[in-house]
Parts: sequence; structure tokens; C-alpha cells
Amino acid sequence: MKKRKKKRRGAVSLGEKAKTMEFLLATQNKNKKEELSRILQPLGIQIKTAADLNLDLSDVAETGETFEENAYLKAASGCRESGLATIADDSGLCVDALCGRPGIYSARFAGEHGNDAKNISKLLHELKDVKKEDRTARFVCAACCVFPSGETITVRGECEGIIGYKPIGSKGFGYDPVFIVGDLSFAQLSAQEKDSISHRRKALEALYGELRRFI
Repeated sequence: MKKRKKKRRGAVSLGEKAKTMEFLLATQNKNKKEELSRILQPLGIQIKTAADLNLDLSDVAETGETFEENAYLKAASGCRESGLATIADDSGLCVDALCGRPGIYSARFAGEHGNDAKNISKLLHELKDVKKEDRTARFVCAACCVFPSGETITVRGECEGIIGYKPIGSKGFGYDPVFIVGDLSFAQLSAQEKDSISHRRKALEALYGELRRFI
């Protein structure tokens, strides 16, 4: 008869640990908060935002040169200020015909941070003479979790598509109206449809896999 393996003293499965562990989600972007929370909550980890904890998180200067570096800066700052394991992400659009731009500057591509209409207008202007087959692009998301112990997990997810010629659809945010996957823009997809293929979904699934091994 096979012997049952004894559980190592102090070892905790992800399911058990998740019941007692709170993770801070470090973002002040309402749209991103909703999207990240929607994806992470089913994983069984209790997600808290700064508002849930009555915290006023410091603004973090995104001085990194990569998505991964900026995600780490935000997660590390949130962890220091909350004392909780903190998840943060940094994401953006990389267009092949523009040598990877706007990249880490996606949110401020047109100069004003978070002005989606101006960012899209500038993007379409710079691509106005580019043929459809050369308008390839990808959304990139780097997600980082920093623990109070100082240990860090960083992962990346990408979603391939092309840039359309005009905004289509009313859902989503950022560059979603001009990012085409198949026959539809991200802004035409439901939240569930977008979640199933998005760069953020892929990054967070990778993060979940790493958290299982870590915990």
C-alpha cells in the first residue's frame, strides 16, 4: 500500500494560503483597476486596492527603460507603503513600423498623460502611409509582484494584432479602438472576450503560475 506523503510543516497550498493572504493592487487607473481585479479575483487571492485600505499611495515616477522596470517601481513602492505583497503592471502598445513606439510612453505618446483621443490621433497620423500588412503591433503587459521579504516575481504577456485606419468600437480604453485582432478591435469586444486573449490576461496567468510555485 502506498504511503501518503506527509505535509511539510509550515507548507501551505495556494488555495489555503489565498484564504489568508491579501495582495495590494497598486494602480490608480480606474479602467485598469477594474480589468485587473476582474482577472485576478477568480484566482482565489484576496485583492485589495489602496481605497479599500484607506491608503494614499505615492505617485511613482515611471523612470524605468522597460515595462518590467516600471512595473517593479510601482509594486515596490506599494509594498513599502502598505506592508502587503503588491502587484503592479505596466503596459503599452509596440508598433513594428514605428520601431516599437510608443512602448513605455504609450499613455503620454501625444504629450498629455492619459489623453486617449490625442494618443490615437498621433498614432494614426504617423501610420497614415503604412500599408495594412506593415501595421503589425502588439500590446505588452509586464506584471510584477513584490513581497515584504524583498522577493520579486516579474512576468510578461503579449497580444499580437494590427493597427486599424480609424477608431472602431466604444468599449475598452487606451488604444483599444484601433487595435485589431481578427476582424474586431479590442473596443468591440466584451470584457470577457477581451480578457480571454489580452496581454494582461496572459501576464496574470503567468504570474499566477509563479505564485503557485512561490507559495
